[in-house]
Amino acid sequence: MSSVLYDTPGPKARRRNLLYTVLFAVVFCGALAWVLSVMSDKGELDAAKWTPFVEDGNVWTTFLLPGLGETLKAAALSIVIALPLGALLGIGRLSEHRWVRIPVGAVVEFFRAIPVLMLMMFSFQLYVEYTGLSSEIRPLYAVVTGLVLYNATVIAEIVRAGIHSLPYGQTDAAKALGLRKGQYMTSILLPQAVTAMLPALVSQLVVILKDTALGGALLGVEDLLSAYRTIPANYGANTIATLVVIALLYILVNFALTSAAAWLERRLRRSKKSTGAVVGGESVEMAAGAPSATGEYLGPGA
Repeated sequence: MSSVLYDTPGPKARRRNLLYTVLFAVVFCGALAWVLSVMSDKGELDAAKWTPFVEDGNVWTTFLLPGLGETLKAAALSIVIALPLGALLGIGRLSEHRWVRIPVGAVVEFFRAIPVLMLMMFSFQLYVEYTGLSSEIRPLYAVVTGLVLYNATVIAEIVRAGIHSLPYGQTDAAKALGLRKGQYMTSILLPQAVTAMLPALVSQLVVILKDTALGGALLGVEDLLSAYRTIPANYGANTIATLVVIALLYILVNFALTSAAAWLERRLRRSKKSTGAVVGGESVEMAAGAPSATGEYLGPGA
């Protein structure tokens, strides 16, 4: 079956795709074997450099688990603030009043254009100069502020694109019933758009979780990534082994997040009757210019 994005491959194309897949698998396995061989020659695979993560529980209770807790705290605070703020900004961009739509659009485009790390650093300096926050919590506040400012604007575009993806007949029918914009937005459009927006929103939540590592790397937040400095300094494990363990923890957390979101999406889709109003999440990502689940940027905001 063909779609608007591609034609279903025929027998020749399927054979060619299978050949490409096999070639890629062979090249990938060869590259992986070469990397492991080089690491083994350099002594990176010696058991002594990995056993602290298995035999010494202090590595986990002192560094990894507390760091994971700080990472989840920063991500949770950012998500809780950015989601409603992004929804408000997205609705503001759809306002019929120019005095609302234009300033909100300027705010969204301004903060979307600034790298999130720069927002964190700028926030950190503001907290240093103009607040009495202690040096212990100042980095966390700076990370959360930067993540909220950037990701709320991306979420705003996801919300706007999700609502625009619905058939215009939904709005026309609501207006014909005499509903005000606030009424049909909250009662008709947003509930239908949630399912379409969910894949793009989950991708952005994963981005928030990963970007908390910027605070650990540069602002001194005692998060999961910061353990790559403290563990090698206190135990026999080296930096590469520590980074591998940290990467695995990030993968597990992100996998749990995406799995929960996939379950929620399936539940939402089953609970709704098929009306033809719900579109695939990919179209929302393309319209919003949000990163896809693979981290690829899909274009500017519509």
